[in-house]
Amino acid sequence: MYAMQLRQTRGDLIWTQMPDPLPQAGEIRVQVSVCGVCRTDLHVVDGELPDIPLPIIPGHEIVGRIDKLGAGVTGLTLGERVGIPWLGHTCGVCPYCLAKQENLCDQPLFTGYTRNGGFATAVVADARFAFPLAEKGSDVALAPLLCAGLIGWRSLVMAGAGKNLGLYGFGAAAHILAQVANWQGRKVYAFTKPDDVASQAYARSLGAVWAGAADETPPEKLDAAIIFAPVGALVPLALQAVKKGGRVVCAGIHMSDIPSFAYRLLWEERQLLSVANLTRQDGIDFLKLAPEIGIITQTTPYPLQQANQALADLRAGRFQGAAVLVP
Repeated sequence: MYAMQLRQTRGDLIWTQMPDPLPQAGEIRVQVSVCGVCRTDLHVVDGELPDIPLPIIPGHEIVGRIDKLGAGVTGLTLGERVGIPWLGHTCGVCPYCLAKQENLCDQPLFTGYTRNGGFATAVVADARFAFPLAEKGSDVALAPLLCAGLIGWRSLVMAGAGKNLGLYGFGAAAHILAQVANWQGRKVYAFTKPDDVASQAYARSLGAVWAGAADETPPEKLDAAIIFAPVGALVPLALQAVKKGGRVVCAGIHMSDIPSFAYRLLWEERQLLSVANLTRQDGIDFLKLAPEIGIITQTTPYPLQQANQALADLRAGRFQGAAVLVP
């Protein structure tokens, strides 16, 4: 197999030839068709997440086909198309797993972070954490749903049922979630970097009723806001934009420090929440609903060997939607 491997943080990924991995009991091997590029991959490459076990192969928005089954695997077949998400394994016995909160497991493994991921031609995965994808939709179009879509969905559920929804940072997750919110009959307000007129126009093209800079005041108070950009300074701005009893959901795995703010912004029963990872039920619920919604993902394909360029373009905001690596 071939892979783009991270050997030192803040360094380039290295094109590497490796022995084909063999699935152990309960695992599958997947020939990777595509792998989406997520902002979390940037956090891994930049060393912003703790205890990265180098060397590691990033990537956790994987679509591919099973070509080898480990012992004891049932419910999946050779040649079947599956998606491999961020949450790659849980212990099943800690208090969180037993309480159906496996996203908070005490001994988890994460695809592309603490176990090898999909910036490669093949990957081994825990069979219990592989989502069957059937045959509708292209591999490239489906890849962003496996993290940007899933985390967006979990964030939306946590945000509650309010009609006026603010999205801070209009990247891969927000461009999917805006379509879901519109389908649900909500009004979407998009917040971007100052003067990012391209992202603002893109948000409006996806049904946003308003789009502006993150420090602007929307024309109506928000019922909830979801922050996708990893910028702590957005938290006080979002709290100021939501109405009494409103919620602000921080959706990223990493965020810069939140500056101090007046208690008045949090008062009147506003809530500040974070999203951690996802559960398999999130995947089942969202992937079942996605075809009904008719989500159209905006993707920019790159050859696998251009993973460093894809990451650089993501960091610089050079494309709308999501990047997808194609081996």
